[in-house]
Amino acid sequence: MEKKFINPDTLHAPRGYTHVVTVAGGRMLFVAGQVAVDKEGQIVGRGDLKTQARKAAENLAAALKSAGASLADVVKMNTYVVNYKPDDYRAIADMRREFFPKENAPASTLIGVAALAIDGLLIEIEAVAALP
Repeated sequence: MEKKFINPDTLHAPRGYTHVVTVAGGRMLFVAGQVAVDKEGQIVGRGDLKTQARKAAENLAAALKSAGASLADVVKMNTYVVNYKPDDYRAIADMRREFFPKENAPASTLIGVAALAIDGLLIEIEAVAALP
């Protein structure tokens, strides 16, 4: 399987993501949105976006691992943040730097939303991964 990460010269230089990722061959994994909930179903880090972002990324990594993949295999992710404001970006950027490769980072979209499925959740991360 071949993955190609493209940042065209005609677009701005991205920080923490890639503009275009192509995949040839292999198999695709589609991972449902992961949130800051522990194994018992309890919210982790209530009211703390940074803590919730970290837990959501840990849950994403666990979901990927169950299918034989890792965060390095993610080619696209969407991140949903409740009542997003520019000050929230630091928590998201910190999580991305910790969990995702700087080189060949996945294509990514950050979306502000009014609410998520469970009151108290602040962030949800869904992903597409590509495996050989």
